[in-house]
Amino acid sequence: MRRRPDIPWASAVQVKPVTLQQTAETNDVCEDPLPELRFELPASSGRLIPGRITPPRPRGSMPPTATTGNDAEKTEAPTIVPQLTPQEFVAAQQQANESLATAEKNLGAARGKTLSAVQRDLVSKIQGFIKDAREAAQITDWSRARSLAKKAQVLSEELASSL
Repeated sequence: MRRRPDIPWASAVQVKPVTLQQTAETNDVCEDPLPELRFELPASSGRLIPGRITPPRPRGSMPPTATTGNDAEKTEAPTIVPQLTPQEFVAAQQQANESLATAEKNLGAARGKTLSAVQRDLVSKIQGFIKDAREAAQITDWSRARSLAKKAQVLSEELASSL
């Protein structure tokens, strides 16, 4: 519970604070709670914005380095191919060839017909997958070739059903 003040609020206005008079002896010690501080700031040019707002432009392309006779080895990125067992290798090769044959057969059915924009887009995607699958087969990456050929087959079946 709060304690009530000793004096009534109505008469609180009439109360004046009592100031203590300081003598000259007590003024010897500075009792200023906030002494005056001086800040020394380095001189500035007055510019707040840096001279260059955008990053510097590149000077140009690097000059070609001297190459040896191994240009083909340096330009091709190394290919990481999963190791397949002989049975998996043969199965992947067979599945890739079957999927490619099905995709090309379905593409052949679409030739000579007027296609919508969506169907033309499907044809270009199918052709891209077939091309990539053949490239993977040339470097004997049959797992990638199988995957790409399967994608081409699925898209070609979708195209054939929409004709």
